[in-house]
Amino acid sequence: MRIGAVLPHHEIGTDPGALRHYLEGLEAQGITHLLAYDHVLGANPDRPGGFVGPYDKDVAFHEPLAFFAFAAAVTTAMELVTAVLVLPQRQTALVAKQAAEVAVLSGNRLRLGVGTGWNTVEYEALNEDFHTRGRRQAEQIEVMRRLWTDDSVEFHGEFHTIDRASILPRPTEPVPVWFGGSAPAVLERCARLGDGWIPLGSPNEKSADALAAIRAHREAAGATMDGFTVQAQAQYVGGDADRWRSHAERWRDLGATHLAIATHRAGDTDVDGHLARVADYQSAVADI
Repeated sequence: MRIGAVLPHHEIGTDPGALRHYLEGLEAQGITHLLAYDHVLGANPDRPGGFVGPYDKDVAFHEPLAFFAFAAAVTTAMELVTAVLVLPQRQTALVAKQAAEVAVLSGNRLRLGVGTGWNTVEYEALNEDFHTRGRRQAEQIEVMRRLWTDDSVEFHGEFHTIDRASILPRPTEPVPVWFGGSAPAVLERCARLGDGWIPLGSPNEKSADALAAIRAHREAAGATMDGFTVQAQAQYVGGDADRWRSHAERWRDLGATHLAIATHRAGDTDVDGHLARVADYQSAVADI
């Protein structure tokens, strides 16, 4: 498996020098890919009816594609992975343009992980329909792939109309698209349209069943699992070398090809502390 890291989005801060140090440090340590989470808006919990969710307005998220443009300039080999970009709440042609730019600037090191999201507050603020997000996501992938490859696109779908137009510059290779989530409809879309899967859970029976469903959908469509990849995640908090190793071995046995360590929520530290945590994890799983 290829070992990566998860950007400690809320803890890494905003100092450009510290961010450069973190990115260069990861690459110097041999980290092969960096994941960045995505949320555009956080809700104020002090609102009529309240708000319950894993984050709110006081939790910071770097904008993934803008951040990866910066990362492309200070790294040379590390893959840059959105995990996951809430695609249906965004304008499709604009995402295609932004992703193409990051791919161009990074030498085709972008992997676009996409999801449908859960936060209606974001959808409302971004003026997109929360209730059609699954169908919209499927059409978005088709539109973006056309924009990344075709000189002139004519597209008339349920959600998109493009009348003989395209983007420039375009990446020299199509941007790989990975799907996050485990709902049956997501797994079907992932199998049909995706280059890989980003599971949100543990290497357990549920994840094994999800991978089996993806495999069955691909086989039914006449496709194999050759070249299809799986991006898992591990948590630094609460772990030690034995637990990290056992967890990584179980993901490997399920078929994971990539595994990224999340170092946030493990106590206050600085950039060097996050890099040290990554190194601890690397040492534990070095020969897996």
